[in-house]
This record gives sequence, structure tokens and C-alpha cells, in this order.
Amino acid sequence: MTDDSEQGELVDAIGSELIRLQRIRDRTVAQIAALSKGEIDPAAFTCLFRLIADGPMRSGALAEALFSDPSTVSRQVAHLVERGFVERLADPADGRASVLAVTTVGHELAQQMRRRRNDNLSRVLADWPDSDRREFRRLLALFVDGYEHRRPEMLAAMHAANKAHAANVTTREDQA
Repeated sequence: MTDDSEQGELVDAIGSELIRLQRIRDRTVAQIAALSKGEIDPAAFTCLFRLIADGPMRSGALAEALFSDPSTVSRQVAHLVERGFVERLADPADGRASVLAVTTVGHELAQQMRRRRNDNLSRVLADWPDSDRREFRRLLALFVDGYEHRRPEMLAAMHAANKAHAANVTTREDQA
């Protein structure tokens, strides 16, 4: 077991590496978008891959699955529909509503993107021993599962902190 100070340093170091990874990833995504001359909206492809994983669904359900705002998802889906990667079909449960479904072209594009992603990850992991790759995969899955599980708790804590901050600011303003 580590002491609280060492634990705090370790958590801070992990947080710093995650920020570094996100910064590198954001820059790479921006460069890919620039190279594609705006044809690829990287955020929209999150919708595409979720639809492939979960199957056809309504836009609201997609927004929930992505933990995203419905208006944002709607804009991203419009981008995919416009390019023929996703289509709107009558909802079998309620013909008045529509579900989003990935087209054949969308599946083909997703396969290309998955191959490119896997090629890039293979480059990053090329010098790693197989045992390290397996351990990283196991630990990353454990981390992502934990993050997903604790997400509501983290959001509740943030909400409570924001509420306390707002109350503190109001109190100071009242005293001034």
C-alpha cells in the first residue's frame, strides 16, 4: 500500500499523462480533419461506431449512449446522413418516428477507419513485448470500466462543488 502523499502523486501523474494523451489526440484529429479538407468530422464518427456497435436506434437514444447533448448528436448525424454513411428508417415500434441505421457505405468506411486505427496502434505498440500489450489492454479495460462506473459519482461531486462555490460567492457578495 502507498501512503496518501505517494497515492496523490501517482494519481496526479496519471492525470497529467491523460491530459498529454488527450492533447496529442486532439492535435492529431485536427490534422486528420485538415488533411481531409473538412470531409471528415471526427466527432460524427463516434456516432457511426456507436450505431454499428448497438444497431439502429433513435437519435435521443444515441445521444444517451454517447453521454452527449441531443442537439450535438443531431448535427453530427446530419453530417453522416448527408454523406450517405447513415440513413433514417421508419421505427418498427412506431412508424411516426425514425431510427438511425448505418448504410453499407458507412460500414465500409468504418472498416477502413478501424484498419487505419489498428495500423496506427500497431505502430505505437511495435516495440512492446506481447506480455506488456496484454497487460496494457487488461489495465486499460479496467480503467475505462472504472471510469464508466464512477462517472455518475464524479458528475454528482462536480455538481455539489459547483453548488457550494455558487453559494460561497453569493455569501461573499452579500457580506460586501
